[in-house]
Amino acid sequence: MLTDVAEAVRLQEGPPGVRSVLRALRRLAPASTKDLSRATGLPVPIVAALGNELRRRGLVTTQRPSRLTEAGLELVAELGMDLSLDATCGTCDGRELVIPDVLDEAVRRLRALMESGPAADMAIDQSHCTAETKVRRVLALLAAGALPGGSLLLIGDDDLVSLAVAVVGDVLGGPIVEQVTVVDISPEILDYIQKVSAGLGTRVETVRHDLRLPLPAELHGQHDVAMTDPPYTPEGARLFLSRAVEGLRPGPAHSVFFSFGGKSPDEMLEVQREIMGLGLITNGYIRNFNEYEGSGILGGVGFFQHLLTTTSTAPSHEGEFSGPLYTGDKRTRQREYTCVACDARLRVGPGARWTSVAALREDGCPSCGKGPFRPGRLVAAEDATPPAGQPSAPAEQAPAGREAPVPAGTPAPVRHSAVPAQGPAPAPASATPVGRTHGWRPPTDDDRAALAGRARPYVTRGADERDLAAIGRFEAEIARVSFGEDAIDDPARWASRLGRAMEKSKEGMIVADGPGEEPVGWCWVSINQNAMTGDRYANFRSLAVSPVENRSDVAELLLTAGLEFCLANGITEVVGRVHVGNVPMRTVYRKFGFDPTSLSMKLFLPEGDSAR
Repeated sequence: MLTDVAEAVRLQEGPPGVRSVLRALRRLAPASTKDLSRATGLPVPIVAALGNELRRRGLVTTQRPSRLTEAGLELVAELGMDLSLDATCGTCDGRELVIPDVLDEAVRRLRALMESGPAADMAIDQSHCTAETKVRRVLALLAAGALPGGSLLLIGDDDLVSLAVAVVGDVLGGPIVEQVTVVDISPEILDYIQKVSAGLGTRVETVRHDLRLPLPAELHGQHDVAMTDPPYTPEGARLFLSRAVEGLRPGPAHSVFFSFGGKSPDEMLEVQREIMGLGLITNGYIRNFNEYEGSGILGGVGFFQHLLTTTSTAPSHEGEFSGPLYTGDKRTRQREYTCVACDARLRVGPGARWTSVAALREDGCPSCGKGPFRPGRLVAAEDATPPAGQPSAPAEQAPAGREAPVPAGTPAPVRHSAVPAQGPAPAPASATPVGRTHGWRPPTDDDRAALAGRARPYVTRGADERDLAAIGRFEAEIARVSFGEDAIDDPARWASRLGRAMEKSKEGMIVADGPGEEPVGWCWVSINQNAMTGDRYANFRSLAVSPVENRSDVAELLLTAGLEFCLANGITEVVGRVHVGNVPMRTVYRKFGFDPTSLSMKLFLPEGDSAR
């Protein structure tokens, strides 16, 4: 039976992997898929697939969180796994380190820094670790004797460990390291580290560098200890560890702290071979040490390994690296996912509409706007025909009734109580419908002058940083109206997110204001690309106007500016989303020639009632 289940889901770990899931279910029940992933070290999609196979055999309950059925309990007893005993330390939860009370302040400060820091880029395997993990990493450096004192080299630092070292030193009353050197390709990360560390008393040097290239010569052999959290591929581990070795002083017993995500036995064998090839030895290993915000496939955790140099340690890749490095570079097949709510089958992977299941979760099911999603079979990426229920164009509509998942730096599409538009909307299909009409033309000079007169004293201009406070208030109110109690309605938080978005690009961000006044209107138009066809289209992300006397005219002024921005960028198809009860905005849309193409429907069920 164990063999049959393993073969049904193509489990590399074979029968022992199935056994580990059954054992974890016996010990943890009721258990979520994420809990089982953390307990077994198997990726979340694999655990979900195993759970589905065990349900089909009547061994696991259909209700979630999951439990073993009577048949499942009998099987576990027959396999000799009926003993439920957990020897994990209840104080440290198996992580071997406990954050002392004196560093609670450091955790709080790091959480705040994360909130305003650069967003994670999942395309290059970024997934920020928690504030607690940052502090634990600093404690690991202290416990190993790598700190205090000496110099620390960080090969990539999207986790802001450099700031964690500086904050911990500040809380304790003085620097705990002589110098921290951060090598990273992201100017946003490096600029943020420089800005924050300047007032913390720790010497932090930042070097912008593509780690596909050898370290700059001035960094070779200059550091006492190194730390890296590389892309989660064997190639990423080898390259980043090799660059770490380049930067360490020669000789044995220098420390390299290495964070990585759990992989299959064969993949982990490749990683361990890379470590051995560098002449490094393992001095310590802690499973589930790192907790990440995101990284859902790995259950949000990863291991932490303490490596030591030897007399044989040397870089394994001293030249330029040109091969696949990130998880996305190596992905060759799509996986089919099924929406639990409506049974729509959707593909995720290279060439598909969603390149990751995280992106699918963010968008929600294009058929019903919900989820979650069950992983299914692997399919060839070159087979581009979507399964039944999956349209070819990317959908960006969030599940109804809750706040849309928000990539850091990008505010959720929301609606204002005055005359807002709620977006984003489902993306357009690439094919041109028969009989399509063009519903809007740029205004004539006379029409433009008349509109300007009606909207006076307000005019439009490009938004910039001075507008962030006002825009933050717009978005906070928009969130309250759109999402009720689930809203993120802190204006400062919205302003921070939009500030990060502005750092990347201010294009399509427009405000309306009067002489010497704060903005009374705000519009954001983004240019997107259909992942399947490559076609470009525009999306009205936000449109909001304060309750001024001529607010409908100001809304028309903003919408006109947004559409002219689209034309200037060669865009011929524009989408937007509006709440069904928002009659003023629907009227404005209709005036501009927008045609309704979809209807989002929502149902609330009584709380506390359950199926009988």
